[in-house]
Amino acid sequence: MKLLKIFVLAIFVGLLIGFIPNFAKAQESAVINRDFGIGLMLGEPSGVTVKSWNSIRSAFDIGAAWSLSGRNESVHLHSDYLLHNWFPDTQGLGFYYGVGGRVIFSGDATAGVRVPIGLTYIFQNAPLDAFVEAVPIFDVTPNTEFAGNGAVGIRYYF
Repeated sequence: MKLLKIFVLAIFVGLLIGFIPNFAKAQESAVINRDFGIGLMLGEPSGVTVKSWNSIRSAFDIGAAWSLSGRNESVHLHSDYLLHNWFPDTQGLGFYYGVGGRVIFSGDATAGVRVPIGLTYIFQNAPLDAFVEAVPIFDVTPNTEFAGNGAVGIRYYF
């Protein structure tokens, strides 16, 4: 029951942050010319990350990763829709949140809903971004339970 309260609180905070004014105009040069990036994420799980920007505020990300704990060395796939709010004082730094899904391929395949929250930094003089994120997860199959992921990573943009 305590985990359900934490999950509901995380969703509420994410929605509330969505109403904070977005200083996108000040960050336009940070995101311009960023379209498709690929890189590495380290955490639980660790693997490859891909991000595709739709606009200055929204993006999709995809991850293919390998877990070495908890699920007996299993493959994780996830995809999220992300919204970004940019900090007006720091060029290239933004807070993001979103919703997505994940699948774990193990003895008992698992599917769940992800609610990622994190910080991203877009480098001004290099086609790179770095990020750190925490992801509450609500697994819906084969059992309903709460889980979580976390990662730090970097991507190169083409």
